[in-house]
Amino acid sequence: MKVTKLEHAALLLEQSGHTLIVDPGSLTTPVTEPGNAVAIVITHEHPDHWTPEQLNRILNKAPGTGIYGPAGVARAAEGFDVTVVAEGNRVEVGPFTLTFYGTTHAVIHETVPAPDNVGILVNGGFFYPGDALTVPDVHVETLALPSAAPWLKLGEAIDYLTEVKPDRVFPVHDMVLSAAGKVVYNTRLQAAAEAVGAQFFALDPGQSIDV
Repeated sequence: MKVTKLEHAALLLEQSGHTLIVDPGSLTTPVTEPGNAVAIVITHEHPDHWTPEQLNRILNKAPGTGIYGPAGVARAAEGFDVTVVAEGNRVEVGPFTLTFYGTTHAVIHETVPAPDNVGILVNGGFFYPGDALTVPDVHVETLALPSAAPWLKLGEAIDYLTEVKPDRVFPVHDMVLSAAGKVVYNTRLQAAAEAVGAQFFALDPGQSIDV
């Protein structure tokens, strides 16, 4: 399976000529490809993880593509046909097996409501938690690691990486950092990855790894 990082939290996963699109939001350049999408997963309702414009671009190119997200996404994405998923649900779509983990977005502040959030395990080995630090009950081969956010300290990201102990890891949710900030964060995350025997990939938008 080929995994391509786009800006911020958006991902393209490709296998057997089909594509799964994850979290195409407002901090990601327009997603205009590919036309072979079989599913879109939105982990939660915040606009940096989805916008109506991004969904319409994808659906115009690949009509009928299924959209999956928690109940909060279904409410927020009025007018779109969202299949509601929750922790423990398992969905087969094209060559992808999707298993969902977690229930709630991490706390930003006690005054800010925490929406529904689901992490996604793809084909039993690739995991992306959305905006939470959910630890799945399986060995994670590849982790898409949130690295910078209003709800997240770098030390918490390091602790999460250390607890999950993936075989390989790359940072996501990083458009809130400057170019210099990404270097600082990635240096710390790489050291933490190497400490648990994981390969670290500092992917730039548009770069891919095979998992």
